[in-house]
Amino acid sequence: QVQLVESGGGLVQAGGSLRLSCAASARTFSSYAMGWFRQAPGKEREFVAAIRRSSGSTYYADSVKGRFTISRDNAKNTVSLQMNSLKPEDTAVYYCATAPRVSERADQYDYWGQGTQVTVSS
Repeated sequence: QVQLVESGGGLVQAGGSLRLSCAASARTFSSYAMGWFRQAPGKEREFVAAIRRSSGSTYYADSVKGRFTISRDNAKNTVSLQMNSLKPEDTAVYYCATAPRVSERADQYDYWGQGTQVTVSS
């Protein structure tokens, strides 16, 4: 069982930045790929970014590429999502999740956090 707790969400104006963090309880955190997903009201959950277990490779949705950066600190059991140049369409609940290997598919992730709200005003 892995517990994930996200933090760092909030209200920001368009063009601003936020940094989300996800703390994991797993002793073997470094053995999991980590992903960030988001879900806006009335929409399906969508992939945002993912990072391999060794943090050597990162993957992004086209909609956030060049604006968001995913990183992890295996010593601290945390994964972060730095979000710059935020747009109103980035408004959503953001979730972190673990998977045996990196994927853009939500159904490949085993454990999920409770989510943190990000609201970008125009």
